[in-house]
Amino acid sequence: DFLCISLVNGFIQLRYNLGDKTVILQTFQKVQVNGETWHSLQAGRVGNEGYLNLDGINITQKASPGMNALDTHTDFFVGGLSSLNLVNSMAVENEPTGFTGCIREVVVNDKELKLTVTDPKGGANVGDCDGTACGYTVCKNNGTCQVENSGFSCSCPPDWTGSTCEQSIHCSRNRCGSQALCIPQPASFSYICMCALGWAGKYCDSKSQFFIAEFVGNSYIKYTDPYYGKRDLQHSRISLNFTTNQTEGLIVWMGKGEDEDNDFLAIGLANGTLKVVINLGERISVPLIHSKHSACCDEGWHVVTVVQNQTCIKVYLDEELIVFEDIDPHRKYTALNYGGICYFGGFEIGRKVQVVTTGLFQKEFIGKIKDVVLFQDSKKIQLMTAEGYNVYDGNYGN
Repeated sequence: DFLCISLVNGFIQLRYNLGDKTVILQTFQKVQVNGETWHSLQAGRVGNEGYLNLDGINITQKASPGMNALDTHTDFFVGGLSSLNLVNSMAVENEPTGFTGCIREVVVNDKELKLTVTDPKGGANVGDCDGTACGYTVCKNNGTCQVENSGFSCSCPPDWTGSTCEQSIHCSRNRCGSQALCIPQPASFSYICMCALGWAGKYCDSKSQFFIAEFVGNSYIKYTDPYYGKRDLQHSRISLNFTTNQTEGLIVWMGKGEDEDNDFLAIGLANGTLKVVINLGERISVPLIHSKHSACCDEGWHVVTVVQNQTCIKVYLDEELIVFEDIDPHRKYTALNYGGICYFGGFEIGRKVQVVTTGLFQKEFIGKIKDVVLFQDSKKIQLMTAEGYNVYDGNYGN
C-alpha cells in the first residue's frame, strides 16, 4: 500500500494504492513556479475515494468497489526518501526525484508535523526556507511580522493582543483560574471560563469532587489506563452507566484516536439507538447497531457492557444480550491494541468528534456517565484522576 503526492510536469498528482489497484488524481491547473508564490494543497482519501485540492480548486475521484484501508506501517517522508529506490514504481509517473522548493505547515490527520531540526526522525540536505526571525507562524491569528534587530515584532489585528497576537483582547484581563481556558465571546465583548476537571464555578476557582460525571457539550475526559501493560488485549471488556436525552453522541472511545490505523472500541448513540464499533485492524469491522427500541434517550439510567473475545463481540444493554457477532471469522486481527487511552464524551478541545471518528459518530455526548469498569477489574475507575474539561458534578438529582 502507498499514498504519494508529487509534482509532474507542473501539475500536482496524487496516487494511492490500498492493495488492489492504483488510483491517480491530477490537478487541472499547473503550479506557478517562480520561487515566490505559496500554494495550499490538500489531498487524501475517505475509504477508497480520493480528493485533491490545489488553492481551493477541488478534484474528487468517485470510488468503485475495493479496499478501504491504507496499510503502510512505514515512516512518513516529506520531500524525498533516504533512497529513491524505495519508491514504488506505480507511485510516480516518471523516475522519482527529490523535491526542490519549500514546504511548510504539513498536517496529517489533523496533526501538524513539526518540520524542525530536532523533531523528525531524520533527514538530509534540508535548510531554512524563510531565513528570517519571522518564519510563517510566529505571529498568530493573521498578525503581521516585522523583522527587527532584536528579533521580530508582531502587529496584531483589532481583536488580538500579546507579543505574538496569541491572546484575544476579551481574555486579556480574564479572571479564570490557572488551569481553566478562557473562551472569548466577541459578540458580548466578554468571555467565559472553561473549567479543567476537578474545578467548578464561574471562574473555575472552586474545587470539585464527583462520582457521576456530567457532560454539557464541548466536554471530554481522557483516562490513561495504568494497567494497560498487563492487560490481555484479546479479551477486553468495558461496562458503564449512562443517561441522556440526546439521540446522538459519543459515549466512550477506547483508543488513541490519532490516526486511522489505531485500534478502537467505541460506544455511542446514533439516531436514538445504541451503536458499537470495534476495529482490531484495518477498520474491517461493521458498526453494530441495536435498533430494537429507542430506550437509550429517555433520561433514564442504562448500563451497557461490551465484551470482546478475540473477534467475537457481545453487547449487553440493561443486562440483555442485544448483539452477539463474530466481526472477522478469519481471525486476522484478534487483539484490541487501544494504547491504554479511553476518551469519555468527546476528544480534546478543537478535535471534532465527527472528524476523529471519520463520521462514525456525529457529535459529543451530552448527559451523565458513572460506574465505569474496565476488563475484569474489581474497582470502578476514578474519572477524577484523569484529564479533561467542561465536566461537572452530575450527582444533583440522582
